[in-house]
Amino acid sequence: MSRVDPRFRLVAGGGSRAAEEVSFPGKGRGAVPPPARPVEPASSGASAFAGEPILSELFPSSPRDGGWSGFVLAQLGTSGPLLWVQERMAILEGGRVHAAGIGRLADQLIHVEAKDAKSALWAMEEGLRCSALSGVVGEIWGDPQALDFTATRRLAVAAERMGVSCWLVRPGGHAGLSGARERWRLASAPSAVHPFDPKAPGSPRWAAELFRSRRRAPASWVVGHDPADLLAVAAEPGDRALGESQRRTG
Repeated sequence: MSRVDPRFRLVAGGGSRAAEEVSFPGKGRGAVPPPARPVEPASSGASAFAGEPILSELFPSSPRDGGWSGFVLAQLGTSGPLLWVQERMAILEGGRVHAAGIGRLADQLIHVEAKDAKSALWAMEEGLRCSALSGVVGEIWGDPQALDFTATRRLAVAAERMGVSCWLVRPGGHAGLSGARERWRLASAPSAVHPFDPKAPGSPRWAAELFRSRRRAPASWVVGHDPADLLAVAAEPGDRALGESQRRTG
């Protein structure tokens, strides 16, 4: 009988099904695709950010801005389970991932709560060894000592070797030395205009800055997510304040 590792708690399942909590046994021991480009009218069924699986590091503009999750989820496939690892401080500061809120991947979510950054990095690397996963997302708060260049390099190599996209999310962190193939800063932007109700929020948008990449020049975009699950460059939001006549009749 294997010994239970107290550093982890695994929550499997989600969506409309009741989550099952089990122990995570310990046995010892980067990806956003290329930068956004405009989608041609003829293109369909593929994100404007499509690319090979790598390790990408993402820095939210604010520790309390959770909009990055939509940006990441829009780029993950549905071919297999999604491993989402959160270390303890990331949960305390930003909240625990809610399976029912991640849409199409809810029933394929494997959520691991790690005691600390070192344990979270271990769980991410072990997950990347499984090519059946559609992706690995890891949240690590701040700048822990365990998160050094060697740790990120190991994640990058594992992601590319097994062909599994990996996102290392750094709320409250700073961009030091890293082995990530691409590094992003992301902020939530005003949503698009709703097609049927100008008073309602439309599809989500983000202000995305690729500030380091080993594959192409850094750049910034306003990125939109449309109902067809495409990520594409979007127009800058204008002043959408309702006129006086609209307020009186609304």
